[in-house]
Formats: sequence, C-alpha cells, structure tokens
Amino acid sequence: MKKHLEGKHIVLGITGGIAAYKSAMLLRLLVKAGAEVQVVMTPSAKEFITPVTLSVLSGKPVVSEFFTANSGEWHSHVDLGLWADAMVIAPATACTIGKMANGVADNMLVTTYLSSKAKVFVAPAMDLDMMAHPSTTENLRRLRGYGNIIIEPAEGELASHLVGKGRMEEPEKIVDVLASYFRDKELTSPLAGKKVLVTAGPTREKIDPVRYISNYSTGKMAYAVADELASRGAEVTVVSGPVTVKAAEPSVKVVEVESGREMADACLGLFPASDIAVMCAAVADYTVANPSATKMKREGNLPPEIKLVKNPDIACLLGGMKKPGQLLVGFALETDNEVCNALDKMQRKNLDMIVLNSLRDNGAGFATDTNKVTVFTRGEESPAEFPLKSKREVAADLADMMETRV
Repeated sequence: MKKHLEGKHIVLGITGGIAAYKSAMLLRLLVKAGAEVQVVMTPSAKEFITPVTLSVLSGKPVVSEFFTANSGEWHSHVDLGLWADAMVIAPATACTIGKMANGVADNMLVTTYLSSKAKVFVAPAMDLDMMAHPSTTENLRRLRGYGNIIIEPAEGELASHLVGKGRMEEPEKIVDVLASYFRDKELTSPLAGKKVLVTAGPTREKIDPVRYISNYSTGKMAYAVADELASRGAEVTVVSGPVTVKAAEPSVKVVEVESGREMADACLGLFPASDIAVMCAAVADYTVANPSATKMKREGNLPPEIKLVKNPDIACLLGGMKKPGQLLVGFALETDNEVCNALDKMQRKNLDMIVLNSLRDNGAGFATDTNKVTVFTRGEESPAEFPLKSKREVAADLADMMETRV
C-alpha cells in the first residue's frame, strides 16, 4: 500500500495543538514511504514542536512565515499549493479549521490551503467540548462540502483508547488513508494500465566532437505530462533528449537519446506496443550530413560549410503506422499563423490531437514553468482553450482530455 506514496509531493500543515508531537512521527512515516514532504507550520505550532526537528526529518527548511527573517526570501503559497499532490493538516485545531472554512487567510498555512489544487486531508485535534460545539461541527461540514477529507478515529477506536472524540488520528492511519487515496486514483482512471510513450526535450545534432545544433527546449512540459499520466496509473516511457529535468514519479521509465535519428529509432521500437504517444520533444528538423570526427579549426577568412539533411519526422512516421485504438498526440510551437499551421500539422501527420502554444504568449514556450495552450481534436469543430497555467496543471488538463478518448 505504501508504494503509492513513493514520489508524491505532500504538504504537511502543522497547527498549534498538543497533538503536534505526533506530526514528527507522521512526517517520518511519509518520508519512509518515499514521499517528498514540505512542512508548513503556523506560528503557534512552534510552541509545541521545533522547526529544527521537522527540518531534519523532512530534509527541507520548514516554512512558517511569508518571508524568511534573516534573508527576506519570499515563500510563495501559490507555488507550494501547485507543487503538492496532496495536503495534510495534522493536527488541525478548531482555530485553523474555522479559518479554512471561512477563508481567513492570515497565515502561510491557510493561504497555502486556499491556493492548493490538490486533495486536502484534515485531522482535527481538540478537546471534546470544542469538537462538539456547533461552530466546529458547522466548519467541518463546510470543509467536507468543499471536497476536503476529514480523518477521525472510528468510534470503536475512541473507546479502546479511553479518550473522547477530538483526538487526532494516529499517524499510521493517516498514512494509510493517503496511500489508499493515491491507489484508488490510479485504479479509477481510464489511463490506468495504458502504455504511454512520451518524447521530451531537444535533440543535439553533432557538427564535430565539441559543437552541435540544438534548440531551447528544456523538457519541462513533456516531463510534466509523463508525471501526470503516471500518477493516474499509466505505464509511461519517456524517450528523452539531453535535459536536466527528471521525472517526479518513480514509475516513469526514461530512455536517453541524443540525436533525432536516435529518438526516431527508439520511438519506432516502442510505438507498436503503446496505447498513447505524446510527441512533446523539439526534434531538430535538420542534422549534419557529415559531422567531423575531429574538432573543426578556424582557418582562413571563410567559415566552414556545413551540409544539412532532413531528420526523420517522428510524428509523421508514427502517424503512418498508427493502428485503430492508438492515440497520437502532437505539439505545435508556433510564432505566426498558429491555428493554420497546427491544423495542417495534425492533418499531415495523422494526429488525433494537437496542442498548440505560441511564443507570442507571455509565459508560454521553452524554459518556462507555465504554458498557455489550445488543443485541437480530430473530428471536433471547436478547440479547447486554456489560460496560462503551470505546466503540471496543463498536463492535468491534457490527461483529462486523453481519459475521454482511450
């Protein structure tokens, strides 16, 4: 069960209650299960457990204030909320529950909660009278209505522990709830078990042993797609050009290549067994016909002549061999005549979907953490247009669309 937490990004929120001591054990168990955990504390939580303890256990500095006191570094609650695959608030005091239910964003924890796109799990901890008060029950009702999951001990467990309602659930049980959530998410997605091929990054076309032709692609969009599909249970293989980004999901397999021809060979070998292929790489259109085996020297007044030849068009090759039931998705990064160029590319290459983005849109394109896309689908008149979002959010939108077509 714990394997479903491996590679997951968890924000652990800790509030100022006596049960905060249990949060250290919860943090340790999450890290042991392979999760990457960022702790966010309310100021009052530091009166019950020290940030140093939690930082040592998580391997990350604890976030409590909007600014780091000694350096003035800004902590973005928005970035934290988008980074998380899940958010757990344990213990959650009556005060914090009330703030969450009513949108009182006066500390780093509640602002992160309000910015989070991930599922939020709340483990209340307070005395019996506070837990039974109508204001608390109403606030918990609101949180459930917002889609949050409230984690409380079962009635039988309360009796066995000789304590009343309001006790924070044990860390082991909270970890089990989280693992079950991710397991169920994977099992219920139509993408679960599907074999997916994703191409990523640039290619490098050698001129000589020290020079090459390439482009600005970083692979961020492709790896976001790979991670999102893997989180939904797909069996993902990334054929990746030279990049520094890595997959967050441990199940993602990576085949490293350098040139466009190497990428084409890898894709032609993997595609027949794939259910979905997402052509996200920025493959060089041309390669050097006869790269030099030795470093080219600067000689004379004229630059050396480099003869270029076309690289294989990988999307076109896969479109020509596509079988019924296979889904082929392409990307089009354009600077002008965007829609016409994208639709032409979808038609010529026999794509089922094409994701268009434009370098004229601020925040879109290479080397950014955001993207703004329009998705055209074969057989549908109107495209799906999305505003500027993080690349992981864009990946989630694309995965949603793929789920309806597999």
